[in-house]
Amino acid sequence: MNNRFLKMVEAFALAFADGKKIELGDAASLMLSKARKDCKMLIFAPHPDDECIIGGLPLRLRKDYDVDVKNVAVTLGSNVSERSRRLRELTDACDFFDWELIVALEMGLDKVNLDSRENYKDLWEENVKVVENILRNEMPDIITIPNVDDANTTHVGVRYLVLDAIARIDGFECIVLETEFWGANRFPNLMVESSNQDVSELITGLSFHKGEVARNPYHLTLCAWMMDNVRRGGELVGGQGGAVPDFIYATLYRYSRFADGLLVPMYENGKIVSVDDSLEFLINTK
Repeated sequence: MNNRFLKMVEAFALAFADGKKIELGDAASLMLSKARKDCKMLIFAPHPDDECIIGGLPLRLRKDYDVDVKNVAVTLGSNVSERSRRLRELTDACDFFDWELIVALEMGLDKVNLDSRENYKDLWEENVKVVENILRNEMPDIITIPNVDDANTTHVGVRYLVLDAIARIDGFECIVLETEFWGANRFPNLMVESSNQDVSELITGLSFHKGEVARNPYHLTLCAWMMDNVRRGGELVGGQGGAVPDFIYATLYRYSRFADGLLVPMYENGKIVSVDDSLEFLINTK
């Protein structure tokens, strides 16, 4: 049977096969400007590599607006014997992006999940204090946390850990971007396009996590995930029945503001940001 889409499908398969031949973590730093605006962003990453997967918006803010982006490694994974290796790989990835790295308690926190929150309250309290101290030291303008349905137990745990911590800081306000990977945002309200160049850099960043992508080459499927984000975002952010924007790659977030102890969504109908659109609305919030 003559199927005109066969050539396209074969091209995707060939690109994936070619990607497997590319050396992992083989790239110099992006060599960005050292100037940093008076705007600070903290990525609260449940595991090393999450900072790259959800990094479309942080990458644009650092490259285009000199935002001071810092990655907070909340954990270094559950396997204690692998943490040193994962920390080395994470350091290389953050160096590539020119993001400062902050590691909770030097080698990450343990048992960051809802079971600990409910049944091991002393441990949870210790972990909350660690995150609270990071927030007090940094006083960020923007933070990222996983969305409530992000499926992985540590991802969901990190969400509640950070929210519990920020609730303790009197008068604290910031933008909160809820991220997704294992489980999708139910109600995303911000879709941010990434250029081909930026996506290639996100994949490069992921490739520094050599131990992880060696067992599962998910850096090579990032393109497909970001393409699917456009499909979903066209309806969920743009509105049902609307025209999907002419994007190839995008990341979805839920954009809210934390103030007076409440997390309030900033857009009811959603906002779509192309590579040519300004992101100043995230920066000029003071």
